Amino acid sequence: MAKTVGFAVVGLGVGHAHVKGALEAEGCKLVALCDIRPQTLDRILEKHPGAASAKFYTDYTEMLKNPEIDVVSICTPSGMHSDMVIEALRAGKHVLCEKPMDITVDKILAIEEVRKETGLKVGGVFQNRRNAVMEPTKKAVEEGRLGEIYTGLFRVNWYRSDEYFLHNDGWRGTWALDGGGSLMNQGVHTVDLMQWLLGEVKSVRSIMRIVNHKIETEDFTNSIITFKSGAVVNLISTTSAYPGYGTDIQLTGTDGSIHIDGDRLTVWRIKGDNMKEEEAEMLQKYGAAGVVPASDHTVVRGHSFHVQDIVDAVRFDREPMIGPVEATKAVRIINAVYESARTGKEVVFD
Repeated sequence: MAKTVGFAVVGLGVGHAHVKGALEAEGCKLVALCDIRPQTLDRILEKHPGAASAKFYTDYTEMLKNPEIDVVSICTPSGMHSDMVIEALRAGKHVLCEKPMDITVDKILAIEEVRKETGLKVGGVFQNRRNAVMEPTKKAVEEGRLGEIYTGLFRVNWYRSDEYFLHNDGWRGTWALDGGGSLMNQGVHTVDLMQWLLGEVKSVRSIMRIVNHKIETEDFTNSIITFKSGAVVNLISTTSAYPGYGTDIQLTGTDGSIHIDGDRLTVWRIKGDNMKEEEAEMLQKYGAAGVVPASDHTVVRGHSFHVQDIVDAVRFDREPMIGPVEATKAVRIINAVYESARTGKEVVFD
C-alpha cells in the first residue's frame, strides 16, 4: 500500500486553498502550516477546522526540519518562490509551488536543476487547465476541428482596488516580488491557457501602462502574439476595468469558433451537419446553465487537483502534471510582453 504523504503549507493567504486540498486529498495528512503572521492561523482554522491538528510555524527553515513533512506547498510572494523551493528540495522535501513558479525563466530553471540533482518532485499550479470547459476545447483544437486557427482573443478584464495592493505589506504590484502587475499576477493563468491551446510563440509586440493604481508595475497590457502556427491573437490584461468583469477566451478558425467567459462556454460553432445540435448540447453541459460538470464531484478540479496530483506523484513515483520546464512557458511570454513594452520593439522567440 502506498504511504500517507505528510503535507505542509507555507503562506496562508492563497494557501488556504492548498490547506483545503490537503485535508480532502486521498493519501495525504496535513501536518504543518507556516506564515510569518501568527494571526493567519485563526482565519485558517475558522475556514478549515480540520487543520487544527497541524503544527504551526512562523519560521520556514525551522518547519523544514520536521521529519513528518514529505511535501511543502509554497504560497508566498512570487519573487520568493525559487529560493524557498530550492531550500525545501535541499531539505529533502517534495514541492508544490503556486503560480508563477517564479518571476523569471532563469529562476525557474534553477529549480529544475536542483530537482534533477535531488530526484525529488516539483509541481506547479495552473488549475484553470482543469476547468471543465477546457477539456473539450483542448480536444477540439488538437483534433483540428476548428480548421486553421488564425486569430483569437485572450482578455483578463478585472478590477483591483488600491487597498488590494497595500495588503500583506504591499508586495503585489512590485517588480521585485510580483514580477509584474495585471499580466504576471492576474493574467498568468490565461497566458498559460493561451500557449497550452495554441502552441509555441513566434513573436510578441506589446504596450503597457499604469491606468489607475499607485503601483510600480502595470495595470494594463495589450499585446499582439504571433504563434509559430501562423495564428495571431490579441492578449489583454487589466486590473482597472471597474467594477470588474471576467476573462474572455475566443478561438477563431476556418471551420469553427469557440468562445469562453471565465469557465463557462458561450459559443461552440463548429462546421458540420449537426452544428446547431452540437452547440446546444455543449452549452447545456458547459454554458451558464450547465450543471453536469459542476455537479460531478468525482472529478477533482482547481487547487485540490494540484494537491492530489503532487501527493499521487510522491506516492506512486510519477511526475506531476506541471513541472518546472512547463512552468517557464507562460513566464517567458509575460516577460517578453514587458520587454516589448519597455523597448517599443517586437520580441522574437528562438
